[in-house]
Amino acid sequence: MVILGISCWYHDAAAALVVNGQVVAAAAEERFSRVKHDHGLPRRAIGWLLADAGLDIDGVDLVTFYEKPFVKFERICASLVSTVPRSYRAHITALPVWLRQKLWFPQVLRDELGYRGPVHYCDHHLAHAASAFLPSPFEQAAILTVDGVGEWATTTEGTGQGSRVTVEREVRFPHSLGLFYSAVTAHLGFTVNNDEYKVMGLAGYGRPRFRKEMGQLVRLHEDGSFELDLRYFAYHYGLRMLGPRGVALLGPRRQPESEVTERHCDLAASLQLRLEEAMLNLARAAHRRTGLRKLCLGGGVALNCVANARILLETPFDDVFIQPAAGDDGGAMGAALFSHCHTFGAPRAWRLQHAYLGPDYRDEEIEAVLRQFGAPYRELSQEELPGAVGGLVHANRIVGWFQGRMEWGPRALGARSILANACDPEMKDILNSRVKHREDFRPFAPVVPAEQMADYFDLPVPSPYMLLIGSVRPDKRALIPSVTHTDGTARPQSVERDVNPLYYDVLRAFERLSGVPVIINTSFNVRGEPIVCSPCDAYRCFASTGIDDLVIGSYWVRKEDLDGRQL
Repeated sequence: MVILGISCWYHDAAAALVVNGQVVAAAAEERFSRVKHDHGLPRRAIGWLLADAGLDIDGVDLVTFYEKPFVKFERICASLVSTVPRSYRAHITALPVWLRQKLWFPQVLRDELGYRGPVHYCDHHLAHAASAFLPSPFEQAAILTVDGVGEWATTTEGTGQGSRVTVEREVRFPHSLGLFYSAVTAHLGFTVNNDEYKVMGLAGYGRPRFRKEMGQLVRLHEDGSFELDLRYFAYHYGLRMLGPRGVALLGPRRQPESEVTERHCDLAASLQLRLEEAMLNLARAAHRRTGLRKLCLGGGVALNCVANARILLETPFDDVFIQPAAGDDGGAMGAALFSHCHTFGAPRAWRLQHAYLGPDYRDEEIEAVLRQFGAPYRELSQEELPGAVGGLVHANRIVGWFQGRMEWGPRALGARSILANACDPEMKDILNSRVKHREDFRPFAPVVPAEQMADYFDLPVPSPYMLLIGSVRPDKRALIPSVTHTDGTARPQSVERDVNPLYYDVLRAFERLSGVPVIINTSFNVRGEPIVCSPCDAYRCFASTGIDDLVIGSYWVRKEDLDGRQL
């Protein structure tokens, strides 16, 4: 049985291929189209998935979509009607897209892909719940899914048992933690559905002195649920997120790209704190009702690493699992796995062991690209690679690292990464200015061997997907200043040798030179672009930025050897 899961037409379109219950590959469309958060039908991702599996579209037995369009359209229409006449502009903006495209998914598949087989629809939050639990290592767990909005639900609580996923409670639109966070993100001058993680980083620089105001925006209840005071918001009827009362409550809106002031930092800290309080309230209530010790988190809000860590550390749950693509891209995987287990009643046959589910490239393909660009290169053996890269990082050179299959999800996890020296106190500023071209308040993440994570970071469980924040141990902060955030925290990735041996061995090579097994791992891209996918993407990023070295497959290219031959 071959099932193709698809998510699209909101943000972060993606596709996942499940063959006999095994996820054989998964990828987001943005990596192929080079359009960040691409929301269109993931034609390129689907084309790659099928080619990688040696299939054509006729080999797919079922397509499963990650939401129910007619139910979602019903909610949109009901919301618009209930807020007339204020909703007029939103109505005329939204309606044509739905009538031309979103309600006709099977027809679009026929026209665009030539697919004529059956199509199933999975409730959006069931797709999130399935993507959270079914790939997890747990046989039984509570499940929380939290995002902006699906059809009607914005937050759900349920359980996973064996191959079954159930949703038992929900909070409905327009009350939404995701939309609350996005509304204040927009008020701070950042982009909705793109920059929420920036606000999470900015929060570390502020004090929550607007805590009272955030409490007015979101009220928490003893049963774990929450309620937004809609008098302050506009997203349920208009094209803006906060209404006039919300702006009056929080003060003037920051203009995009303008100076970030202490007030903005304090607003971010207050927003982040209220979200954490709401998530803790939800998790504690879920534990009281289920009595379970394991928790799976899904939905876009599950990418908030600070809230995730507080749930792990401050609730009765002793382990928390968040799969690397917790947002809408992961809905493609969840929908396909849900169909396998629920529609066909098949047993759960797969658990996520690593995030490397995307394309890889043979050395011959990589060499052809380097020759195409006229780039001088040296060839390194697999035995030479880790020592060479560890030495480059120790020498304060910035390395573009392109190895093996691309990561699934928004984080670079050692396949499409930029590696740099965490021990150099200047490296954070160097990376932000020379390479990433992004805001100077943005932190960088460390990577550490799994067996040494507890020596450096206060986290009781592994963090292979970089989805937990931990305090850097006080005696280690001076050793790794470029990954220690202003509040003394970091977002570590723990890596095991049997999962990614080359990456792990780079850490060991760096440790032999520095005495520290921690380096910077940041995504191989520049601001505003998706993480690189192909050798061509990687070379272009390397050649047009301040990256010093490109180590791609078995080949090493030095910037100084390009001699002006960059692009």
